[in-house]
Order: sequence, then C-alpha cells, then structure tokens
Amino acid sequence: MQASFDATGDVLIVTGGANGIGAALAHAYADAGGTAAVFDVVAGQEHPSGRVVHHLVDVSDRDAVLAAVERVRAEHGRIDALVAGAAVQPRSDVVDMDPQQWRHTLAVNLDGVVWCAQAVLPEMIARRSGTILVFASGLATAGRAQASAYAASKGALIAFAKSLAAEVAEHRIRVNTVFPGVVDTPQFRQANPAGGEREHWERATGIGQPADVVGPLLFLLSPAATMTGSTLTRDRAYTKSEAK
Repeated sequence: MQASFDATGDVLIVTGGANGIGAALAHAYADAGGTAAVFDVVAGQEHPSGRVVHHLVDVSDRDAVLAAVERVRAEHGRIDALVAGAAVQPRSDVVDMDPQQWRHTLAVNLDGVVWCAQAVLPEMIARRSGTILVFASGLATAGRAQASAYAASKGALIAFAKSLAAEVAEHRIRVNTVFPGVVDTPQFRQANPAGGEREHWERATGIGQPADVVGPLLFLLSPAATMTGSTLTRDRAYTKSEAK
C-alpha cells in the first residue's frame, strides 16, 4: 500500500506524531511526497525531505490548536487530512482516581480531537474535500481494569466520529475510526510494564510495531477508501483474547 500511495502536494496534520504510530505515518506520508505537520508536546524526528514539520502543541488547548492549524495553512496553503492520534493513558482504580487526572485524560483524548476537527473543517468544507481519521481503541468496547478514563474517552470518540461523519458527508468529507490494536509504542510501554498483561498479549495476540499500522492508515487516507462513518479494526484477535 505504501508503494502505491501518492500524497504529492497534499498536507496532513497528525496529532501525537512525535513517536509511535503517528511518527511512522508522518514519515510514510513524506516518503509518498506529502507534507506532514506533527502536533505534539515534544519534538520528534526530522525527515530527510524536510516534509515532516513539528509544532509544539497541546491539543487540549483550543486556542493553541486553532493557532497551529492557521500556521500550517499559511505555510503550506492547504490541509487535506487530519489524523487524530494524540492521547494519554493513565492507570488508576476508579476509587482512587484523581479528578484532575480524569479531566486531563478527557481533555487530551476527546476534547483535543474536537478542537482539531473544528480547526480543519472550514477549509475542507469550502473545498468539498478532506479526510479525518480518529484513533479509538479496543478498550472502548472490551474495557480494562485501571483504564476507565482512557476507555471512556475512546468510547466517546467512536460516537463523535460517527456523528461527525454524518454531519459532513454532504461536503464530501470522510471521517473514519481506527482501532490500531496492540502496538509497541512509548505510551503502550508506559501503560504496560514488562510482565503480567504485557506478557499475555505477547503470547495471545502478538505486539505489533508502529510501521504495521501505516498501510491501513494510508489506505484510509487514499481515494480508494470510499467509506465514511466506518471503523477499521486491526486487532490481531485482541478482542477475542483474554487480555482485557
């Protein structure tokens, strides 16, 4: 899929793209001739072409998102796609959960997607073209102990993405959701220390690498993906395993 994907002249915003799946996608997009504007709270790796551009942005800050999107538009002239991957994944029992931790998780994982969508949609509507991909998670439906805030935010994103897809379909804008599956990213390693559940995933489903998700994402960004309001699940049987 990567070899046949052509993004020449196109501009993608990918949130949470300093590392992990977002970084792999940003570099693949640049390899395909496009420009990837990465929004993250830390800097990421540059691309030899110079077409991966990093912006320090906290997506939970609506004003910061609006300003960053306007910079991308001013510098590159257009925005063709948004991939919303920025997220935090704290671990806590509900009975011990800090209210600030709960609010921060929803602010990044849910509000951040809403603010980014608000910022890119006016241009997409005006051009009657655009693609938005939202990262959900198998935890949204399977659940997991000590992951209630993260799972709740991802469940809300599924409903948001489906509703947004219905809202903007008349403008020829596609909105789809991705379940990337169990992938070895810095966030995954932080939320899943060695041993225990992590070892179970390794045995039961295998742990993918960020590059494994790039092909499905490029497909959804391509004209070949004619669907909207859909969910692409790459779970390697995660939802059928005992790793809940």
